[in-house]
Amino acid sequence: MGILKPTTNNQQPTTAPAGRPYTLDIVTIFPGIIESHLSESLIKRARERGLLVVGLHDLRDYTEDRHRTVDDAPYGGGAGMVMKAPPFFAVVDAVTALRGSKPHTIMVTPQGQTFSQKRAQELAGMDGLLILCGHYEGVDERVRTTLADEEVSLGDYVLMGGEVAAMVMIEAISRLLPGVLGATEAHKEESHYAGLLEYPHYTRPAEYRGLGVPEVLLSGNHGLIELWRRREMLRRTMQRRPELLLKADLTDDDKAVMCELMKEKKAKANNE
Repeated sequence: MGILKPTTNNQQPTTAPAGRPYTLDIVTIFPGIIESHLSESLIKRARERGLLVVGLHDLRDYTEDRHRTVDDAPYGGGAGMVMKAPPFFAVVDAVTALRGSKPHTIMVTPQGQTFSQKRAQELAGMDGLLILCGHYEGVDERVRTTLADEEVSLGDYVLMGGEVAAMVMIEAISRLLPGVLGATEAHKEESHYAGLLEYPHYTRPAEYRGLGVPEVLLSGNHGLIELWRRREMLRRTMQRRPELLLKADLTDDDKAVMCELMKEKKAKANNE
């Protein structure tokens, strides 16, 4: 049995977190891939500040043979190799002992429910997660039925393993944790947070190669700026992802703006 290993980032938090830190445990046979991702940018800073506690667990440390074997041939024959159940059960037992209770456990698999911003928000509201990364032809079914609380997929395609999908989930969830982003409300204006795509952004210079910035953004009138941004969010969503509007939480003002935008679109089409 392997020893539950901490991540390689041993730096002490520079500030004490206001509340309990979010714990994130990842099980993988390629810990270096994920460690490199977690050691950069905002996630690195969140770890240093004690907002995010990461446990990176090499599945091979929980094997019982000298070759550290994590896979075997499938019963019934067929192509590929299947990841064995015992190492997964052993690492989940170890993480449960470390955390005091079994964290909500996600298996990354192309057969799972598609990951979304809404699900990221829900997962960020938990105390922590345990993510199981598969490889090869698949994982022994007993891991899915006994250990996994849910199965998550990035979409209808297959990757070589679960590490890339896990990193996407970690990125999406971590940035929603209190204190991780510099501006506490920043994520609430981003694409998909409220079911709409984000509005356009501009910065200096105000004019470049004949391309300008909308006058309202230079006006200093924050009320008008907010109205413009909301209008552009609706416009972009209608143009690029209209299906999102079916689930978006729209106000009566939003619906009135959408009617105006549809009239604009119709008028433009008639003039062409």
